[in-house]
Amino acid sequence: MNHEPAHSVTDLAAHVERNVRLALEEDMGGGDLTAQLIPADAAGQATVITRQPMVLCGVAWFEGCFRALDPGCKIEWKAQEGETAESGEVLCEIRGNARAMLSAERPALNFLQLLSATATETRRYVQAVNGTAAKIMDTRKTLPGLRHAQKYAVKIGGGHNQRIGLFDGILIKENHIMAAGGIGPALVAANRLAPEGASVQIEVENEMQLQEALDAGAKLILLDNFDLPALRDAVALTAGRAELEASGGITLQTVDRIARTGVNRISIGSLTKDVRAADLSMRFKAG
Repeated sequence: MNHEPAHSVTDLAAHVERNVRLALEEDMGGGDLTAQLIPADAAGQATVITRQPMVLCGVAWFEGCFRALDPGCKIEWKAQEGETAESGEVLCEIRGNARAMLSAERPALNFLQLLSATATETRRYVQAVNGTAAKIMDTRKTLPGLRHAQKYAVKIGGGHNQRIGLFDGILIKENHIMAAGGIGPALVAANRLAPEGASVQIEVENEMQLQEALDAGAKLILLDNFDLPALRDAVALTAGRAELEASGGITLQTVDRIARTGVNRISIGSLTKDVRAADLSMRFKAG
């Protein structure tokens, strides 16, 4: 069963363009006052270095910032998107208009350090469950305005995307169940309302609710804050009739044990919610 939303290259390019435009507007407003210290036609060059091991992610956003201000700038990447770079490694070299380079520096680095951090953290979780069948999934706990960017970074790190928003998937939670009159009626209504291709998932809090969901034909079930014995029992009870997803307070220290219970998916909000930016530096010189 494939419940992962599809993203086209065209869709991603549109989001990159929008993110870059808003970031430059936010930072520059009516213009970069400090950059006016430099002659308008001066050329410059720079290198971007990582100060920590990381998975490189966000190249399109980074390049978009520079090329929006200087379409003719040249960027040569020494590492590629999705590759691991070591501390002290040069990620890229840039040549172009000096003013444009200095104006683009902060927004470009902001994108690169955020998305690389998301990809790097995701890669850690993916590696932690290596050898199991569990997929590492993202959530909607993203930075406002950057959901598509962060979900892209999760995929670069080897993780998988859940629904993009409230419009392309249904997650039935406790309040929805109560309002609909129970697990069975909620699932019937959700399956009737869901457009083609949209996922329908229901959250359960105990084994009794899990049995109700299975009896009602649920195919994607979220196990909310189940401990390890309860997860094992849930996998045994389900016996492959539905995909099971573990969620709630999962860390790098616990994710392997959770994966080994036999659940199909593990969702982790901290991949995008608690991200700590990668430590990058851009070194500039004239000419």
